Amino acid sequence: MIYLYLFVTFFEIGLFGFGGGYGMLSLIQREVVYHWHWMNAGEFTDIVAISQMTPGPVGINSATYCGFTAVKNAGYGSAMSVLGSLTATFALVLPSFILMILISRMFIRYMQTRSVQSVFQGLRPAVVGLLAAATLMLMTPDNFSTPSMNPWQFGVSCFLFAATFVGTYFLKINPIRMICYAAVAGLVLLY
Repeated sequence: MIYLYLFVTFFEIGLFGFGGGYGMLSLIQREVVYHWHWMNAGEFTDIVAISQMTPGPVGINSATYCGFTAVKNAGYGSAMSVLGSLTATFALVLPSFILMILISRMFIRYMQTRSVQSVFQGLRPAVVGLLAAATLMLMTPDNFSTPSMNPWQFGVSCFLFAATFVGTYFLKINPIRMICYAAVAGLVLLY
């Protein structure tokens, strides 16, 4: 039964997840952590980190790992968990595949029309909002701790967040290098 729920959940996310993988993260987190309770927020954060470090789109990678973890946490073995990965990944990709086939011919023909341009102008703020929601949903005590629980971890987490933002946005450091720098700093400062 979990496979049906995985399929429906990730199909809906694939259908309504505008803005690519990062825009989908808040939708995925809401469903797998808060709605279905397939995993906790810490596990989801680990999944996002792994998804960003592995090749491929972050949304598809997240769906793959979430499908595996959801089935594994439900008490099934590794083989059944792989089937969960395949189910979630297929369900996430299927709406885009269907929509691209259906609208590709019409899109090319009507791309320059005023109404299509208006739709895209309306979607841009929504995409920014989804990205902001994904960022805010990852700013939890599981990821940053709190000043009262562990002041050192909280301070290091805030410093790494700020340093990564400044490094990628202002100094234009390659994000892959920033991930490596943050990983080394986390090992040195938090181990």
